[in-house]
Amino acid sequence: MTLPFEVGVVVRDLEVMERFYCEVIGCRAERRSRVPRSVGGPAGLGGELVVVWVRVPSGGCVKLILPRSGPVPAPAAPWSAGRPGLSYLTFHVDDMDPVVAALSATGARPLSDPVVVRAHGRRISFWADPEGNVVELVDERGGDLEPGHSN
Repeated sequence: MTLPFEVGVVVRDLEVMERFYCEVIGCRAERRSRVPRSVGGPAGLGGELVVVWVRVPSGGCVKLILPRSGPVPAPAAPWSAGRPGLSYLTFHVDDMDPVVAALSATGARPLSDPVVVRAHGRRISFWADPEGNVVELVDERGGDLEPGHSN
């Protein structure tokens, strides 16, 4: 490997998703590029698209991809960790409390019940981003939890 890991996420609303990953999750928009059909077609990407690279502070990158033709509709089945394929993105944070507090205001919805779960000396929380992609937050603070959270 020569660079940190990158993952591509096909989106329906590039502005909403860029704002979500930058302002709420804490990524930084690094660059934006229009990929022409002459490149996107032969590369197997389906044609023309716009890509925004948002850098995770620890070095990885999420590529937000908006196809010119629009994404194919997502399956209607709810998310499950048992579903084959890419399941979720994990973000390690110093303190998830301010992130969790900001998430619901962005159109994200909690998938954990309770919202923050203590496990193996960590606190974890699963969320669906504004377009339904699953995001896991993890912080290493396994000590006392805020009221309303579970051990």
